[in-house]
Amino acid sequence: MIKSKERISNFGEVFTSTREVNAMLDLVHHETARIDSRFLEPACGNGNFLIRVLETKLNVVKAQYRKSQSDFEKYSFLSVASLYGIDILEDNVRECRLRLSECIRKTYAGIFREATNQNFYEAIAFVLSKNILAGDALTMKAQNGVDDLLLSEWSFSKGNKVKRTEYALSNILAYQPFEGDSLFSDLGDEVIIPKPTKTYPQMNFLDLTDEF
Repeated sequence: MIKSKERISNFGEVFTSTREVNAMLDLVHHETARIDSRFLEPACGNGNFLIRVLETKLNVVKAQYRKSQSDFEKYSFLSVASLYGIDILEDNVRECRLRLSECIRKTYAGIFREATNQNFYEAIAFVLSKNILAGDALTMKAQNGVDDLLLSEWSFSKGNKVKRTEYALSNILAYQPFEGDSLFSDLGDEVIIPKPTKTYPQMNFLDLTDEF
C-alpha cells in the first residue's frame, strides 16, 4: 500500500503487506506470544507490524486473565507498554497510536462491556504517547532534529505500581561496557546496560498523567 508517490519519493514510504508481516512475525511467534516481550519498529509507518504483535499478545492476555478485570487491565497495559515505534511522519505516528488504542479498546470492551474503566483507556493513551514517537531512527533525533529520541521502559513492582525509566535511543544502541564485573546472558553474550536519562517515581498505572 502507498499513500502517494510524493511520499515514496521524499521519504521512501512503502507499507509492508499483511501477508509479509504475518510471515515475518511467525518466525518469532514465541516472542510475540510473550506479554512482556519488547518490540521496537524503527520505521513503524501506521503500525502494520505493531498491531499484529499487539493482537497476538492480547489473545494471550484474554485467554489467561479475562475472568479478572484488574488483571486484564494490568497485563493489557504491559502488552502495549512493551511496544515501541518511530516514524518520520507525524500523521503515521498519530494513526499508529490510534490503531493500537482501538485494538485495546475493542478487546477490552468486548469482554467487560458496561464495566469498562476510563482510567484504563487514559493510561493506554499515555503510554502510547511515550512509546510511539515522531522522529528519525537513523539520526536518533526527535522530529525537531535536535532533541534525542527518548524511550521509556515500564516495569511493574508491587501490585499495580509501575516504574518508568527513560533512555535516549542513542544510549540504548551504543556499546557501553558495564562498570564493574562483566555481566553475561544465559547464552554467554555480554550484557549491555544503558544509562537512563531520567527515572520517575513509582505510581499506580491507572493514575498515570502528563506530570508523571
